[in-house]
Amino acid sequence: MRKLVFFVGGAGAGKTTLAKSLARKRGAAVFDMDTLLRPAAVQIMTIAGLDPYDRDSEEYKLLCRDLGYRMTMDAALENIDVGTDAFVIGPFTKETSDPAWIVQELASIGATLHDVDVKAIIVYLQDDSLHYSRIEQRGLATDQYKLGHWDSFSRSLGRRALAWELPESSVLYYDNSRAFDEAALERLERFVYGDVI
Repeated sequence: MRKLVFFVGGAGAGKTTLAKSLARKRGAAVFDMDTLLRPAAVQIMTIAGLDPYDRDSEEYKLLCRDLGYRMTMDAALENIDVGTDAFVIGPFTKETSDPAWIVQELASIGATLHDVDVKAIIVYLQDDSLHYSRIEQRGLATDQYKLGHWDSFSRSLGRRALAWELPESSVLYYDNSRAFDEAALERLERFVYGDVI
């Protein structure tokens, strides 16, 4: 069965590292909202006279946020439609709180939860200081707004609940506070694909 796997969580939690590590091993397609939206966001923010690296202000959210999720899901769903497993990466804050969202997305390609194996890996860290240090260490221009507005931004980093009507076996709350290793990769692989030989 086709697999649509979401790696969701706050900035710096390690969503992309986890998704890419498993995708390399299993040959799944990766759809990172940050990567897919970047060229359009830079252009839109520049034309609007705003910081092209801002990814967190209210202005950015108004101009770019929903566009980024639409682009990401359209690309992922197109791959699901042709039978390719898709790993989707992003915060998905609004989407994960809407019980009907995933059903509506699948319906757009004539699919349902009965013929696409949807899994969600909710990636989190034990405390905000880990988020801060990881965001600071990666040194991205697109993180400067987060670091400069940490008091308000950090409120978005708590472990979130998933409202989608998925079976318990399809949702993994993954504490990524420790260093990622082969045992952790096997745990993710077992969750997504079943028993690992």
